[in-house]
Amino acid sequence: MHALALIDNQIMIDAPPTVLTQLRRAGVSPGQLQHILFTHWHGDHSFGFPFFLLDRKYLSDPGGLEDLEVHLRPGGRKYLTELCKMGFPGSLEDALENRVEWNELEASMIGKTGWKYDRFPVHHTPETDPHGYELKHESGFRLLHCGDSGPCPEIESRAGRVDVVILEMGMPDIGEFPHHHRPSDVISFNDRFPEVKVLVTHNYARSPQSKSGFEIPELPSDVVQLNDGDSIEIDESGNYTVNN
Repeated sequence: MHALALIDNQIMIDAPPTVLTQLRRAGVSPGQLQHILFTHWHGDHSFGFPFFLLDRKYLSDPGGLEDLEVHLRPGGRKYLTELCKMGFPGSLEDALENRVEWNELEASMIGKTGWKYDRFPVHHTPETDPHGYELKHESGFRLLHCGDSGPCPEIESRAGRVDVVILEMGMPDIGEFPHHHRPSDVISFNDRFPEVKVLVTHNYARSPQSKSGFEIPELPSDVVQLNDGDSIEIDESGNYTVNN
């Protein structure tokens, strides 16, 4: 499935085309989510939003009882509105207007979830307005979600003060790809920040059942290559366990 993250079954980072299937597999109803944070406007991170909103309107929250706050960059509301109009003409205009609260702040509390974020620019296809999120929980736990980004100064400047970093690894070591982390980039990052737990998502490698594509790369044993359904459990003191 495509890359997304769920936090406390209340917050979702990105809404890929496979979002409804992923939520069902996780046992989470679209109607119970309260916040969506968007990293950028590539289709594999945003094209699921019309389906998500349609589900909430007609299936999982038909009464419009649950709040939904969408955290995004300026211009994102127009993008998502046009996407919904293109996908489901005449069906979602009222939901976009009346069922979504749009938050364009670069730093914000995330409702009453105990989390807050600081959004920062990253190095990816510039037309998609790419950004990452430094998230801090009231327990003190810090998570750096880098969106889809290659190595960049903003990630470097923040990585030393967080507990866990989620890095996108979208390309193998077959050339120069500045908009993505390659295995060699992940290994180098892990060497520079040995105290930080590195989780890899958006992996380009083939699944074990596939006969095509690139082999799963060899990374240091302390780097976790995430699979669908993997999780991080964080206790009240900010200590965490990665379930992989």
